Amino acid sequence: MDLLDGGSVVLRRATPGDAPDFRAALERDEVARWWTRNGWLDVEGDLARLDHRHLAIVADGAVVGMIQWWEEDSPVCPYATIDMFLHPDYHRHGYGSDALRTLVDWLLGPAGHHRVTIDPATDNTAAISCYEKVGFRRVGVLRQYGKDDAGQWRDALLLDLLADDLAGDREGGHGDC
Repeated sequence: MDLLDGGSVVLRRATPGDAPDFRAALERDEVARWWTRNGWLDVEGDLARLDHRHLAIVADGAVVGMIQWWEEDSPVCPYATIDMFLHPDYHRHGYGSDALRTLVDWLLGPAGHHRVTIDPATDNTAAISCYEKVGFRRVGVLRQYGKDDAGQWRDALLLDLLADDLAGDREGGHGDC
């Protein structure tokens, strides 16, 4: 997969040249509070090691965010998990939901996964609302899932979307975020 075309975004492989755009988003408080500085402080170094699972979200020619995925390709339990961020200037324009739908369609279709999961912090209500609008369903709380910048444990909410859910939701449409 080199390029995934959504309704308002294109997902393409991230490159080291995307570092300034990613850093601009990650340095904004609205993003940084969920993407710990400890985890993405060295954007340029991290981008030098990126593979096909890190995608730039491009809208109208501008890099507006990043979406990444990881997979368990076991024949018994094939699933993928995703995570994403958008620069706050592009929140609530439908780019996040379009990026999610586009990647989920590919993961549950051609990539052959049965389930896609996402795990925002339990207090990240805006992200949770966006994911639910796309069709993700709450599974449960992952207690003390990760540490924040202060070293304090933070719970996460596990949400998932099954291939069967996606097929059943094609008719109804969802809100944008």
